[in-house]
Amino acid sequence: MKTNLFSGVFTALATPMSQGAVDYVGLEALVQHQLAGGIQGLVSVGTTGESPTLSGTEHIEVIRQTVALAQGKVPVFAGTGSNCTREAIALTQQAEAAGADGFLIVAPYYNKPSQEGLFQHFSQIAATTEKPIILYSIPSRCGIEISVEVTARLYEAFPHIQCMKAAEGSCEKVSEYVRVLGPDFAVMGGDDGLILPFMSCGAQGLISVASNLYVRPLVDMVAAANRGDYAHAQTVFQQYLPLFKALFIEPNPVPIKYALQKTGLIQSASVRLPLCALEASTQARLDAVLAQLPTPF
Repeated sequence: MKTNLFSGVFTALATPMSQGAVDYVGLEALVQHQLAGGIQGLVSVGTTGESPTLSGTEHIEVIRQTVALAQGKVPVFAGTGSNCTREAIALTQQAEAAGADGFLIVAPYYNKPSQEGLFQHFSQIAATTEKPIILYSIPSRCGIEISVEVTARLYEAFPHIQCMKAAEGSCEKVSEYVRVLGPDFAVMGGDDGLILPFMSCGAQGLISVASNLYVRPLVDMVAAANRGDYAHAQTVFQQYLPLFKALFIEPNPVPIKYALQKTGLIQSASVRLPLCALEASTQARLDAVLAQLPTPF
């Protein structure tokens, strides 16, 4: 599969919930909103999809339903990472059977393996599939980052490891991925609020939280940057920057689910403990931001 698979905007989908259960009617509405807005790809059951608190059965069923709803119009990448290699392999195999087009695999969290441990972990997972893999480096959540050197070793050994979701907050790191791994390895930004500086360093796209709600403007922004029209891209970026900031005042995906419910796209902003509802002050700030933006549909 060509690298341009990873150009544009992929949405890190929220998982709608109601009365403690996954709301598949809400998931359908969310996916249809993505397709109508011209999204280039979907990521099912990542952190934004509340993977830590979904059961194994729910995890795979959300992927299965997302694949069915996408109807082959855009690729669906499944979040199948774990801090247990055997569990990550099992999730990857089950997600492949459920129809996923590829996988987003985060660095192991909490147990903090060495870089050699990371290489062996990702190698064992990659050996079980031939579908494309996006590595995900986010040290703010995992306590470790995936080094450029390990990424290069993995890419050489497993060419279907084709992309890095870079959420390290570092333009220098993005530049190093691009310099060392070359033009056929893709980098996608993992922070809405850093995407333009990341793209100026060579990132090709964005795996976005904000695009759960605002699809077409973000697709337009990234497309403009990819064709070198940074003046237009910056205009869009500045318009939505207050939203990018407001969506991370409290832990993701709590604010985006509130915004989705506030605008009527889903019926409930419910999240599972240990996440909890937004504080009133955050609600007021997010309400004020949303009031200044165009309707998302």
